[in-house]
Amino acid sequence: MLPVTKGLRKEMLPLFYKGQGGVPVLAPVAHLVVNSLHAAGADHATMVVGRDAEAILKYFTHDGSLLDRHAHHQDRLVETLALYDLLAQMQFTWVVQSKPAGFGDALLTAAPAIDGEPFLLHAADAILLEPTPGKALAAMATLLTKKKAGAVLFVRKVKDPRRYGVVVGKAAGHWEGYGCLDVTGMEEKPEKPKSSWAATAMYAFTPEIFDVLRELSQRKDVRELEVTSGITGLMERGRKVYALISRSDEKWLSVGSPEGYFRALHESYEATVGKPFVNP
Repeated sequence: MLPVTKGLRKEMLPLFYKGQGGVPVLAPVAHLVVNSLHAAGADHATMVVGRDAEAILKYFTHDGSLLDRHAHHQDRLVETLALYDLLAQMQFTWVVQSKPAGFGDALLTAAPAIDGEPFLLHAADAILLEPTPGKALAAMATLLTKKKAGAVLFVRKVKDPRRYGVVVGKAAGHWEGYGCLDVTGMEEKPEKPKSSWAATAMYAFTPEIFDVLRELSQRKDVRELEVTSGITGLMERGRKVYALISRSDEKWLSVGSPEGYFRALHESYEATVGKPFVNP
């Protein structure tokens, strides 16, 4: 994604969503992720950022001077006021990952803010496009609690699983409208995948994941700490891990590559407006 991500983090790249008046509006992917988490029932968001987090911090902070500058054009402030209302309904904690040492390391950095509670984990550079925002995350949270699981994943079937964390599991019925897998194994970007189930960057965990990640971080052969390794560690401890299967009316949109962002921009517009984008 360079050079655009040299000055703008990919989490701040905009996608379309339906605004207050039902019109298409642009918002950063990270904003849409927070919307989804809030819709799922989360009231506390811990944001793990790098040292170049100024733009993200500024975006998720109430700015009275901005409201003053546009006070004579109240129509410009509708979406900003909706964002500020969201910020008022959630508690935000900011933690800094000092160096990029893997997704698992970023998660471990957030451990003090979690305070021993079950939690949802969501990457900020991708979003699940779903008819009811937050439905999948809410289902994952209830499955984690009701089944007393160590983790719940969210998976989708892909053509080339070698580029993903691949999940292996047995059919385990349904949960709140989703197909469910009893996970028996997981590998990160394997050369010979054992299934076509790819993990998305959405998870539900108990705090035990931190114990596993701390143990893994002490190993000398670990260069980057991955969440996948933590999930494998949970299973080695005998903890149950489940996965919910993405439905046909949902789409996983990622902005991690130029092609992915182009597709996400078009698909988010189509979902918002109800028809494909056509260049007039």
